[in-house]
Amino acid sequence: MIDSLVTLLIGMSGGHAALAIVLFTVAVRLLLLPLSVRQARAARITERLAPKVRALRERFGRNPERLAREMSALYSKEGSSPMAALLPGLAQAPFMWLVYRVATHPTALAGHDLFGAPLGQQIAGIVTNYGLISWPVSVFILVIALVMLVAWLQARRIAATLPEDQPAYLRRIMPLMPFGSVLAALVLPLAAGLYLLVSTGWTYGERTVLNRRFA
Repeated sequence: MIDSLVTLLIGMSGGHAALAIVLFTVAVRLLLLPLSVRQARAARITERLAPKVRALRERFGRNPERLAREMSALYSKEGSSPMAALLPGLAQAPFMWLVYRVATHPTALAGHDLFGAPLGQQIAGIVTNYGLISWPVSVFILVIALVMLVAWLQARRIAATLPEDQPAYLRRIMPLMPFGSVLAALVLPLAAGLYLLVSTGWTYGERTVLNRRFA
């Protein structure tokens, strides 16, 4: 099944596996765009409701059930939900799993590369096969560096937009979360790293546009 899917996608992209991954990623993100719009709208609503949420927590902090009901009613009145911010990430999980299965399949990406770097190999395998100082390793490092750049940009935006009343531990942890994509790119095959680069880059650009729209 994996081989058939990869053959279909590569065939649709003119025989270029790397291009197939990019096009697949863009197609997934376009498919999830309505959820991303809903997420951006929910984020703005959350910012606007922050004073009311604080008041509810102060009033019903010792009654979790009542607090949950009041919070649900507050967000329902605005036509939103605290869970809306998680929807794009949850919806994207099956597609990421599919890319992982393709990238780690023993034959699906055999013979396919990105500028000479095998798409189906991890950085350790590429170093073993080509040496530390080699063009394929440089390509892999470039992809990781670009993923790190996008993660840094996302971290800066998160740090700048976190409410002042957020607990100190959340203000420390939240800006670090985008760097999870860097760790993933370091241990996953290059195909998955390419998917992460395109997807996280799309997320950053998408949020920039949507934040301006809902400002």
